[in-house]
Amino acid sequence: MKCESGPKTVIIRPMTMDDIDAITEMEKLVFTLPWSYDSFKRELAENVAARYLVLEDQGQVIAYGGIWLVIDEAHVTNVAVHPRAQGRGYGERLVRALMRLASDTCMGMITLEVRRSNTAAQALYHKVGFQDVGYRKRYYQDNQEDALIMYAPLPLAE
Repeated sequence: MKCESGPKTVIIRPMTMDDIDAITEMEKLVFTLPWSYDSFKRELAENVAARYLVLEDQGQVIAYGGIWLVIDEAHVTNVAVHPRAQGRGYGERLVRALMRLASDTCMGMITLEVRRSNTAAQALYHKVGFQDVGYRKRYYQDNQEDALIMYAPLPLAE
């Protein structure tokens, strides 16, 4: 899928093995507990429930996100936008694309966990239709922070 962004073209496409180096570098910049190269390799090669998308701007991978498809529910595994590209709407485009992907594969709902302190991400998720539904106490291993559980219903594809 392509979205016009002024003179630039933004492309959202499935993640490939060739993207993993760029993704793991982004992970280190964005997360305190980054996933490893091998984790992403296993997700793409072995996890039949996993679906990952990347967002490119002018040929550069600047964001990515993933979901697991389990029975009738999609679960967001991670979403990241490179720090130099944050605040430009790329995260919203990517999350909406993940939601469309989940809906197109007959998932009825989508869930995620987000740090209680990550109000910017929570605002994005609220904007695209997620609701707060609960907490997971001491969910994050690095600092024992609680996670906010969020959920959104999905329209079923026709």
